[in-house]
Amino acid sequence: MVVTLTESMLARYERFSLYNSPYPAHDGGCAIDLYPGTLEGGRTTDAPNPVSGTVLETKAVSAPSKPYAPEHDHLIVLEIDDENGIEGSNESAGWNGIDTGSRSSGADDPASVGKSDELLARILHVEPEVEVGDRVHAGESLGMLVRSGFFAPWVDNHLHVGFRRSDQNPVRATGSLPLELGADVDITPLEWDGTGTVVDVGDTYAILDSPTHPNPGASFAGIRADGGGVLDGGLPHYDGGGILEPGGGALENSSAEADSTRPDGLVTAGDDGNDGDASDGGDYGDARGVNDVARRTHGIASDISLNGNRLGTANGRTITWDELVVTVDGEEITGLSLFFARDADFGAKLVCPDRSFAVGQRVQVRVES
Repeated sequence: MVVTLTESMLARYERFSLYNSPYPAHDGGCAIDLYPGTLEGGRTTDAPNPVSGTVLETKAVSAPSKPYAPEHDHLIVLEIDDENGIEGSNESAGWNGIDTGSRSSGADDPASVGKSDELLARILHVEPEVEVGDRVHAGESLGMLVRSGFFAPWVDNHLHVGFRRSDQNPVRATGSLPLELGADVDITPLEWDGTGTVVDVGDTYAILDSPTHPNPGASFAGIRADGGGVLDGGLPHYDGGGILEPGGGALENSSAEADSTRPDGLVTAGDDGNDGDASDGGDYGDARGVNDVARRTHGIASDISLNGNRLGTANGRTITWDELVVTVDGEEITGLSLFFARDADFGAKLVCPDRSFAVGQRVQVRVES
């Protein structure tokens, strides 16, 4: 089963990432981090609910000890609304920010979705102001974002969201369903030559003025790889990352088609009867004449580069980084934070806890193997 996230859900947030995290759920893009926005000179505490549903469970969980973080993080589990049933029309999609559909009604197909199926949303990093039994609409507050001990010091406050079937354990850290972006999600890949001027600094990061978002508020943008697609992840300070295409990267002949929708803006589809993403590949022969987007969509390994420098190998949309070093003006930093943003403040984010930069400083960033 694959869960497709639509524009109506993502539009509630300024930034998102599927791969920019060291935790297991993000390894194959099976969770999404949603950033409501960062205040000027501070961090937001707003926690708008991504999907309408009923609270099934809230739980305090132990978090790694960090000087900036409380002792506990929090988990909220929602049973996602399906007021009109799983089988609906495409016109109903987007009411709740999720749009679900099924390819099969066969009882023997573990990836099929029927009318009786229920999806759960698993949400972390929010101190809940809701209780078990409460019904919470999409966009309403779940509580207050916490500065979690699971965060690296350069990470902004966000909601971590994954989806599971109702027969799965919602508390375990692993087991969330694969996610993909819907065809209605507008993504703009931005070319970047590695140069920029520092416009904001923190103790562990610096933000550049480039690349510049061409249409803030109307679409998400991110840094473009040489062969197309937007890079996502911690380069190279996390083991891997991802590359996502405008329109979700789906092809017309994709086997993961959704033939029905839910009113909440989330689509689910079984691809081949097994839980998993498109990285299995499938029967696509030797892929002669297939472009880079098609190779990544169907799990054919491809090299990924930025400004002519090889970053690693993508199997489907998931990248394994090479042994890389990111330098600024010839000196090493921890890495680049790669994500999707729709706000006007977007620019390349340097992760640099061991180096400091000054606002107004002009820099050259390179990625070297």
